[in-house]
Amino acid sequence: MNLKGKKVLVTGADGFIGSHLVEALLAKGCDVRAFVYYNSFNSWGWLDTFPADLLKSLDVFAGDIRDPNGVLEAMQGCDVVFHLAALIAIPFSYHSPDSYVDTNIKGTLNVLQAAKRLGTERIMITSTSEVYGTAQYAPIDEKHPFQGQSPYSATKIGADRLAESFFRSFGTPVVIVRPFNTYGPRQSARAVIPTIITQLILGEEELRLGSLTPTRDFNYVKDTAQGFIALAEADEAVGKEINIATGKEFTIGNVAEILIAELNPGARIVTEDQRLRPDASEVFRLMGDNTLITTLTDWRPGFDLDAGLRDTIAWFKQPDNLSRYKAWLYNV
Repeated sequence: MNLKGKKVLVTGADGFIGSHLVEALLAKGCDVRAFVYYNSFNSWGWLDTFPADLLKSLDVFAGDIRDPNGVLEAMQGCDVVFHLAALIAIPFSYHSPDSYVDTNIKGTLNVLQAAKRLGTERIMITSTSEVYGTAQYAPIDEKHPFQGQSPYSATKIGADRLAESFFRSFGTPVVIVRPFNTYGPRQSARAVIPTIITQLILGEEELRLGSLTPTRDFNYVKDTAQGFIALAEADEAVGKEINIATGKEFTIGNVAEILIAELNPGARIVTEDQRLRPDASEVFRLMGDNTLITTLTDWRPGFDLDAGLRDTIAWFKQPDNLSRYKAWLYNV
């Protein structure tokens, strides 16, 4: 499939990865409908930061992924759906697991039901490396067992298995896209890299973090967006679940020291108990195997960690961007 000229829907278009994917799809020549979360402020999330000419080129649909009628209406006339709308914060999933079931599982079901009814050409379901839990072996390939170590990861496992069932039961042309840890401009302060950068830019002498020993495979957001596009265009990807990963791992402590050296060499790291996951819930190691995506497509990571962090730092240093973050709070 060639996406150029296709009518595509991006759910979660107002979010971090979604807004970058919208930009990449527009650059690809797609006709993009952006599904944003309805709210009384008429906010379109990160899309509101787009230049006016780019924003006017979008077909924006405000709705709620939990509403099957709205999802069906949004998907009308679309050839391809990139389903990114989800609740993502792990700590908040400890507090409100019901909302994760409603959004991540039932929301995905709404997309799959609509696709089955409408005959949508391709459905890209967004998974997460968190479905694997702590690595039982590394690098983690797509055959690695699943382990629900948080309510968030459990709901994403459920959504993935629903997608698989629709492919096997009804032939729904599903691709399960599984990015490892994406970072970059516009990321929520609920993620570790924005947490570190915002505290350091604001001159905090004590950098407040949780556990420093877990490892993560960090994808720069532009690479993640290009991975989605490459997999949507690969007919052989249909029916498969596929990692987007660099195949490299860094501890949280490694990343913190890199950023301290760059932004605030006098800062020292302080571990706060409230930022620690329960021991059995913490995912201690994630490093992905990208053999499948690099076999099926021409995708390769375009950014190493140093280059991605430089771009991310530059974005956060812009006052209009930094002012959107509450670095003094622990964002659950």
